[in-house]
Amino acid sequence: MRTRAYSFQKIDSTLRGQPAAETAAALAHLKSRSGPAFGVFAPAFPATGRTTIDGRILVKGRPLEEAEVWRRDHTYPNADLVDVLATAGIRGEKVKLAAVRSGALKATFARLAGEGDVVAACDAATEHDLHLIAEASLHASPATFFIGSAGLAHALAGLEVSHAVEALRIPTSESGTLIVVGSLAGASRGAARELEATGTVAHFPVAPETLLKDGAGRAALAADVMKRLAGGGDALVEIMMDDHPDMSLGPQLAKSLADALGAVAPAIGAFAATGGETAAAMLSRFGVNGIRLADEIEPGVSLGLTLGRLSVPIATKAGAFGDEQSLIRISERLRAVRTRGTFI
Repeated sequence: MRTRAYSFQKIDSTLRGQPAAETAAALAHLKSRSGPAFGVFAPAFPATGRTTIDGRILVKGRPLEEAEVWRRDHTYPNADLVDVLATAGIRGEKVKLAAVRSGALKATFARLAGEGDVVAACDAATEHDLHLIAEASLHASPATFFIGSAGLAHALAGLEVSHAVEALRIPTSESGTLIVVGSLAGASRGAARELEATGTVAHFPVAPETLLKDGAGRAALAADVMKRLAGGGDALVEIMMDDHPDMSLGPQLAKSLADALGAVAPAIGAFAATGGETAAAMLSRFGVNGIRLADEIEPGVSLGLTLGRLSVPIATKAGAFGDEQSLIRISERLRAVRTRGTFI
């Protein structure tokens, strides 16, 4: 008897990066091991306003192509899921919302899986739609391959929940929280302004020129941030950009900031970052090799404990996720975790 194997490819809900090429590579690998593979493509993340209707991604009801994130950083000519898949030579078939909710979704998936080497591009407007997709697709093929964002991951994980997990506890800390904003997304910049206005953090704006050319400025930044954290205060470090930023500098700026702040690690009581490149660079510099997830502060904002040389509570957020109050909620939650020693 052939055993079933499931694989999950985590992608960005707004198709940043190269999800089509990654999917093609994964399908080729699965085919070499178990024969024709069946893909279920559901990038929707309704809790953050990302839905899929008629095979096209919407952000808060508007076409993805009109969103800030698409204008700033996109790979494909349009956000039609079948067209996106076709750029990597993948055959896709749309499974529209009526079919998802029809009660015959298992039969639809079974038919497509029987055809082989096809990806079902699924509509979803609610979390329940994603649950229906997850439930119907589990046994559609001996090698079902899921492609989606955290929305589909949540739906799949929800099918397996069977017991409560003991709350994670850690030693309390008197050091402050380091909050780093590297994302250019308006949601993150607005959230930084709201957090600054509370007066609960010290704001440390840093210009690209300082990060790239001013060694003395970087050293002063690190010294000031360490002093703030060691004294128990929270520090908000923000890379300041103008209205027309040079996007190619993103990785270099993130690495330079991480190098500048690497020395403050011993004074960190908790850490938060918004912007993927920024978070990755900072965690690498701190010697973090993993995160033990504990909770979700809000949709798309994970809470956990860093693993490696640095062990502190951490919250990460994609730049475009959340609203103007998100960093306030993150700051408050991290302060509670580090002072109480528990994630609940």
